[in-house]
Amino acid sequence: MGRQVHGQVVKSGSEDVPIVGASLLDFYSSCLDLNASRALFVSLHARNALLWSPMVVALVRFNLLSDALDFLRRMPPPRDVFAWTAVISGYARGAIEYCCKALELFVQLLADDSVMPNEFTYDSVLRACVKLGALVFGRSVHGCLVRNGFESEQLITSALVDLYCRSGAVDDALLVYNDLQMPSLITSNTLIAGFISMGRTEDAKLVFSRMAEHDSGSYNLMIKAYANEGRLEDCQRMFEMMPRRNMVTLNSMMSVLLQNGKLEEGQKLFEQIKDEKNTVTWNSMISGYVQNDQFSEALKLFAVMCRTSIECSACTFPALLHACATIGTIEQGKMVHAHLCKTPFESNGYVGTALVDMYSKCGCVSDARTAFGCITAPNVASWTSLINGLAQNGHWMEAIVQFGRMLKHNVYPNEITFLGLMMACARAGWVDKGMRFFHSMESNGVVPTVEHYTCAVDLLGRASRVREAENFISKMPIPADGVVWGALLTACWYSMDLEMGEEVAEKLFLMGTKHKSAYIAMSNIYAKLGKWEDVVKVRTRLRRINAKKEPGCSWIEVKDMVHVFLVEDKTHPEREEIYLMLEDLVYNISLCSETDDGLYGPY
Repeated sequence: MGRQVHGQVVKSGSEDVPIVGASLLDFYSSCLDLNASRALFVSLHARNALLWSPMVVALVRFNLLSDALDFLRRMPPPRDVFAWTAVISGYARGAIEYCCKALELFVQLLADDSVMPNEFTYDSVLRACVKLGALVFGRSVHGCLVRNGFESEQLITSALVDLYCRSGAVDDALLVYNDLQMPSLITSNTLIAGFISMGRTEDAKLVFSRMAEHDSGSYNLMIKAYANEGRLEDCQRMFEMMPRRNMVTLNSMMSVLLQNGKLEEGQKLFEQIKDEKNTVTWNSMISGYVQNDQFSEALKLFAVMCRTSIECSACTFPALLHACATIGTIEQGKMVHAHLCKTPFESNGYVGTALVDMYSKCGCVSDARTAFGCITAPNVASWTSLINGLAQNGHWMEAIVQFGRMLKHNVYPNEITFLGLMMACARAGWVDKGMRFFHSMESNGVVPTVEHYTCAVDLLGRASRVREAENFISKMPIPADGVVWGALLTACWYSMDLEMGEEVAEKLFLMGTKHKSAYIAMSNIYAKLGKWEDVVKVRTRLRRINAKKEPGCSWIEVKDMVHVFLVEDKTHPEREEIYLMLEDLVYNISLCSETDDGLYGPY
C-alpha cells in the first residue's frame, strides 16, 4: 500500500515537496527498508534539505552509528536537534565506549549556537551517564537543563533520579523528587530502589507512603527491603496489602518465607500458585528445601520439575548439587549432572563451582577435576573449590600446585582459599609451608580471621609443637575464642602434654564453654596416662554441667537410597539386622587384638 501511495505521489509531481519527501523517507525507514530509504535520499536530497534529518534517524534505527554520524557532519546547516538527538541516543544505548561518544557529541551540540538540546537529548545523555557512572558529568548536565527550563519534565527528572540513585547520591535524588508536583510511578519506584540499595528502608517506606498510587513493582520493592532486614511480619503485611499479585510478588514472598524457616507456609504458597509456576518458582522452592536441610525433598521436587514443561535455569543446579554434596549421594549427584549436560550451563562459573564441590565432597576427585576443566572462566570460588576438594581428599601437593596455577591465571586468593591450603599442609605435616601460607595472607590482601588462627594452631599442634602454638595464640591480634583454645587442647592430646592440657582445659571451663569435646579430650589424656581418679572427676564435672554434644550423624547410599544414622538412634526399619552385624564386627575385631589402647568409651 505504501509503495502504491508513493507511485501516486510521483505521478502527481508531489515528490519534490519537502514535507512529502521527508514523510516518504520516514515511511521506508519505519518499514525497515534501508535500501529504499537510501535510494530516495540520493534522488531527492539535492532539492530537499528536509531529508537529511530523517536519513540520520533511519541510519540510527539500523544501528549504523558511524554512517549516521557521517551524515550529521555532512548535513548542511542548520543541523536540527532531531538529528543531533538521534545520533546521541543511538550511542547512549550502546556499550560503554559508545556512551562516552554520546557525551562527547553532547558537548559538541552545546558548542553549536544554531541548535538547543531538547528533553529527549537530555534524557539520552543522562542515561549514558548512568551507564558510565559519570556522576560529575551528570551534575553538569543537571545544571544545564535547569538553566534551559527542563527541570520539571517527567522524562528528565526520572533520568536524574535514576542517575543519582545508581551513583549512591540518593539525597540528591530526593531533592529532585521533592521538587516534583506529581512524581510518576517510575520515578517513585526508582527512588525507593535507590534507598533500598543504600540500606535506608525507613526512607524507602516514607516515599512509598507518600505515593498517590502503587503498582506491583512498588510492593515488590518494599517486600525486598523488609526481607533484607529479616522483617518477616512487615513482608507479610505488605503482601496482604497488595490489591493484585503477580508472579514476581508470589515468588518473592515464597523466598522470604523459606529463608526465614517458614517451610510449611512456603510450601502452601507454592501449592497455591498451581499452573502459573515458572522456573523461578520451582528454583525458590528447591532452594528453600535445601536451606531448611530437607535435601531429599529438594531432589524429589527436582524430579517432579523435570516431568513438567518448565525449563531449568543456571540457578536450578547449585542448590541441588549442594544437597547431593551434603548427604554424600553420588548417584543422585550424577543424575543432576546428567540433566545439567543437556543445558548450556555446565561451563557457567557458578554452576561449575557447585559441581566441583559436589564431586569433591563425595570423594570423586577425578570427576571434580573434569568438572573444573569445563568451566569457561574459573573465578576465585571455582579455584578455591578445587583446592579445598583436593586438600580434603588427601591430594595435598596437587592442591598447592593448583594454587600456583591459580596465581598464574591472575586470579587472587580469598580467605577460604588459604583455609584450604593450610588444611592441606596440616594433614600432610608440612608445618613450615603452612605457616608461610598464613604469613603471606596480608600481602595478598586477605586479613586472617579466627578460623585461620585456629587452623595455624592445629597445624602446629599436629606436629607436637605445642609450646609454639601457645606462644602463637598469645600474640594473636584478636581475642582467642573457645575454638582456638580447643584446637590447642587437641594438640595437647596429640602430644600427651598433661601440664598444658590442664591449663588450656581450665581456660575453656572458665569461658563457660559447654562443648563436650573439651571434657572428653581431658578424660582421654588422663586415661592414656593411667590417671583414673582424674578421669572420674572430669566425667563427674561433665555430668554436673549437663553439657551436651550434637549427635554424630552419617549417611550411606545403598541402591540409590540414602540411609541416615544418628548416635543412639534406633528408629531405622532394619535396626535389628544392623545391630547384629555391628556386634559381629566388634567380636571379630576383638579376636584380632588383645588390647584396645586409646578407646575409652562405648562404641
